[in-house]
Parts: sequence; C-alpha cells; structure tokens
Amino acid sequence: MRHALHALGRLKAGTMNKTEARYEAEVLAPLLQAKEILWYRFEGIKLRLADNTFLTVDFPMMRADGLLVMVDVKGAPGVITEDARVKMKVAADQYPFAFRFAWPLPRKQGGGWGGEEL
Repeated sequence: MRHALHALGRLKAGTMNKTEARYEAEVLAPLLQAKEILWYRFEGIKLRLADNTFLTVDFPMMRADGLLVMVDVKGAPGVITEDARVKMKVAADQYPFAFRFAWPLPRKQGGGWGGEEL
C-alpha cells in the first residue's frame, strides 16, 4: 500500500524539525566536539540571491580549515524541490562557500547520513 506524503505545516522560524535536530545531534555536535568544525548556527545566515530572493540554509558551519559550508537538511533525496535545488546552485555560483544537501539514510542501508555537494 502506498502512502501519500503530506506536509505537516511550517514550523516557526528558528525552530528545528526532527530531522534537523537529529542532524545537529548526530553530525554537527560530534564534529564540534572533535574540533573538526569551529562553529555552526541553525538558520544563522541569510544569503541574498536577487531582488526579493533569499536563501536561508539550515546549518551554515565553519570547518576547522576556515571553509564555510552551507548545509540544507532534507528528509530524503527525493524531497529536494526544484526551487531548493535552483536556489542552492545559484548561491553556489555567487558565494565562495561550499553548498550541500544532507539526508538520513535508511537503517537497511546502514543508517547514518547521505548527501550531495553542489
């Protein structure tokens, strides 16, 4: 039986959903503890792409080597909208940062996190 995906509504700005909170706990906090990243902040940077067009990624973070990485967390690779993909590509062309999508991998694939660099 196929189940339709339904949006549960938008959370208040600055509030993490369960997948974002899991990414912070499983990926970012250990990297910060190991000093592989120096800083991150949920929705901490808003990038201007054009007039009235902005991109706020879920987690901008600074790696120990100083590179800023903009991470947008999704529930699965199939839920990346065309709008999100276009905005990330435009931002990657305009800003000297690394951009990536991240999503949780199913337990049957070993769990952890997958991703895509732009």
